[in-house]
Amino acid sequence: MKFSILKMMMSATVLAASLTASAGVPVWQSKVSPWLLNQYKQKSFNETSQTVLIYLKDEASFAAVNQSAERAERIKAVFSALVDTSTTSQADLLKWLSSEKIPTRSYYVSNMIAADGITQAQLEVLAKREDVLRIVGNPEIKNIMPSTTFRSFDEPKGPGANVTRFGATRVWSEFKIRGENIVIAGQDTGVRWDHKALQPHYRGWNGTTADHTYSWHDAAHRSIGGSSSCGYNVTAPCDDHDHGTHTIGTVVGDDNQGNQIGVAPGAKWVACRNMDAGIGNPEMYTECFQWFLAPWPQNGDPVRDARPDMAPHVINNSWGCPRSEGCEGGEFERILTAMRAAGIFVVVSAGNEGSGCSTIKDGPAFHSDLVLSVGAVNHRNDSIASFSSRGPSTFDNKVGPHVSAPGVDVRSAVRSGGYAEFGWSGTSMAGPHVVGLVALLWSADPSLIGKIAETEALIKNTSEAKTSTQSCGGVPGTARPNNTFGHGIANAYEVVKTRLTK
Repeated sequence: MKFSILKMMMSATVLAASLTASAGVPVWQSKVSPWLLNQYKQKSFNETSQTVLIYLKDEASFAAVNQSAERAERIKAVFSALVDTSTTSQADLLKWLSSEKIPTRSYYVSNMIAADGITQAQLEVLAKREDVLRIVGNPEIKNIMPSTTFRSFDEPKGPGANVTRFGATRVWSEFKIRGENIVIAGQDTGVRWDHKALQPHYRGWNGTTADHTYSWHDAAHRSIGGSSSCGYNVTAPCDDHDHGTHTIGTVVGDDNQGNQIGVAPGAKWVACRNMDAGIGNPEMYTECFQWFLAPWPQNGDPVRDARPDMAPHVINNSWGCPRSEGCEGGEFERILTAMRAAGIFVVVSAGNEGSGCSTIKDGPAFHSDLVLSVGAVNHRNDSIASFSSRGPSTFDNKVGPHVSAPGVDVRSAVRSGGYAEFGWSGTSMAGPHVVGLVALLWSADPSLIGKIAETEALIKNTSEAKTSTQSCGGVPGTARPNNTFGHGIANAYEVVKTRLTK
């Protein structure tokens, strides 16, 4: 079954490259995304207005961030650099937007302002400003969701076959490592936080009472067409689909009653809801990333009340955004750069557009140098899933995915309180395995925490090499890496063993 929430996505270089005006096109229009311009052209000049995302030219520098500093200090330094840059560079533009009585929301993680009700006349004024780099739309993105008519069952089944094949159970038994002292995060449809396999592992639960303040954020502040059963701006974790509960379950799930569905059940989890019942937009995704960098209370101030010391170690992203829906490829590049500078590991599902070549075509997965992308295999026979997107990346033409992991009929938690397996297939299911792997590795060897490049290299180099008869992008399927499996099938045991027996 072809499934995932995978459907979303600008260093200054990428953005600036798009500013060359074509013959006969006004220069100001070259600073506006084609998708957004088309929205205005669909109606007459004065009959339409749009929510737009305005990216400013100034970009935070992380050159002064001490990469050897303690984790909290390093994240705070990145946070401060971002806030200082956005506060200074956005002031004049925010003043003008206020004079026009335009509702705005400011984001420091990408130096971006979201502005509502922008007319075409106002768009032209904005695009002509020297401090504005690029203006894009904020499309409501309908993600490909699975059917929820799956069979649910509660009987204990022991460690999932996918978890065993991934090598996690050997890490538990031989090294007594289960992800302790690591916090993982997911932005998705939300989470059934009191599910018996998830509640004991929720950072906001102390065994008796819950405090959701810095462990949950809802970026769905209003309906954008999804008619969420959770409501909006909710202060406790809620899942209006099942996808978010399922993906978090694959990372940490264990009910201590025989249902061992998670790769790293000793880790703690936090989450951010980035969709309205499966409908998301770039602003919501940006907000979740910003919250992960420095969590703040649901109704608090993103800067004044922010807690960089509460940031998670590794983030799961089982979603994506295609260019066809207004996401051109660079909207999140600044964000991903900031996360790497802060030492926060970002894992992204590669996509479900296979089996053709060059189907890693949505962000953030196609940012090959800024994320670890994951393809899907069938854990029963190690074959690549037909739906798993193949490389090369359509953004940078680099080999992808980086690695592969189990992603066919994966058993995990669902919001009913039970478990589901059949039909839960997609790279959305594969990515969380690698998030759990990072948790196990960093728990086993804390000296690696925050060392993104070194961790990525370990995961790639210890993966089980797999070849393919399919050649893509001029890369033979017999090469390693190739554009089908990447470097191979990731294995938690091999990675941890490499560090603990070196």
